[in-house]
Amino acid sequence: MAMKIRLARGGSKKRPHYAIVAADSRMARDGRFIEKLGTYNPLLPKDSEDRVKMNMERVQYWLDKGAQPTDRVSRFLETAGVLPKKERANLKKGEPGKAAQDRAKEKAEKAAAAEEAANAPAEEAAPAEEAAAEETASE
Repeated sequence: MAMKIRLARGGSKKRPHYAIVAADSRMARDGRFIEKLGTYNPLLPKDSEDRVKMNMERVQYWLDKGAQPTDRVSRFLETAGVLPKKERANLKKGEPGKAAQDRAKEKAEKAAAAEEAANAPAEEAAPAEEAAAEETASE
């Protein structure tokens, strides 16, 4: 039997409250479970002690039996110090979309062109000033 330690949703609409449960992976999310291991209330502030409550002895028991925690539950266990921190990569998540990338590219090109234009007249103005100074000197 493939065991999971996962969240089972409770609470009313727009007021979620989750139970941390050990369940057979084939059962529905809010369906039959074997044991309730704790609770998670996402509406509480992140620094609140009541936000995540777990019976760590029972969680460790199920982990020793081979139960696999879901991603969210594994994050809870990492903060509790039960599991080692895992490296996660959201490579596509933080990347801007195609239109935003095009806008950024155009903006960079305009900035480079403006910088070149700002540097070019200053360089051209210097020889013109020198030529004017030479004309006054020759008179």
